[in-house]
Amino acid sequence: MSSHKQQVALVTGAGSGIGRAAALALLKEGYSVVLTGRRRDALEKTAGDAGPDQVRAIIAPADVADPASVHSLFDTLKAALGRLDVLFNNAGMGAPPVPLEDLTVEQWRRVVDVNLTGAFLCTQAAFRLMKEQAPRGGRIINNGSISAHTPRPNSAPYTATKHAITGLTKSTALDGRKYDIACGQIDIGNAGTEMTARMKSGVPQASGENAVEPTMDVDCVARAVVYMASLPLDANVLFMTVMATKMPFVGRG
Repeated sequence: MSSHKQQVALVTGAGSGIGRAAALALLKEGYSVVLTGRRRDALEKTAGDAGPDQVRAIIAPADVADPASVHSLFDTLKAALGRLDVLFNNAGMGAPPVPLEDLTVEQWRRVVDVNLTGAFLCTQAAFRLMKEQAPRGGRIINNGSISAHTPRPNSAPYTATKHAITGLTKSTALDGRKYDIACGQIDIGNAGTEMTARMKSGVPQASGENAVEPTMDVDCVARAVVYMASLPLDANVLFMTVMATKMPFVGRG
């Protein structure tokens, strides 16, 4: 059993993809993990996939874009486990891949609400808990994206919010110092999840062409999150990029 067996993690967007893989990895490592997302059935599937480790999983549905829902989520966490050691701000979404000029304001706002405001609300609630608990402090890991630096076509809301996450990460890392709260960011490229399944048949490129793109096992990401989470609070991975080696990102493709 890991030395982290007494530690508590909260994973947003834990019902699928990267969130599910990270939650399962943290459970396997010995953490107690609060699984949150909008769909209870998906969270129950994640817990079930943990096998015997599911005894340390707490299912707590919430909408991270809703301040009242986030407040209730952290009340549930505190009542059940008393503290929080690791927050993985993973919940995210994109808008339909339509030309920028055809996006509706509602589509834009929903992505901003989930990807950026949701991460802020959870970070704010984590700060309030982490600075008062004993022992004090904790770690926040934000799910960024290499798309923030190298966008895909027709991805303005997703790209803009992920670029903003980098600013949130830096501000959180700075403002958390006095409370022993560390913050880092993981930028992920082409992890093999439901979201990237379409890459096997080709996705739009900047040239206007469609091309098949390589992916990597999502467990590579999960292991990286566990590594970031496992560091003592006097050490921090501020930024980490984990990507499929042959995906079009470095250089010109």
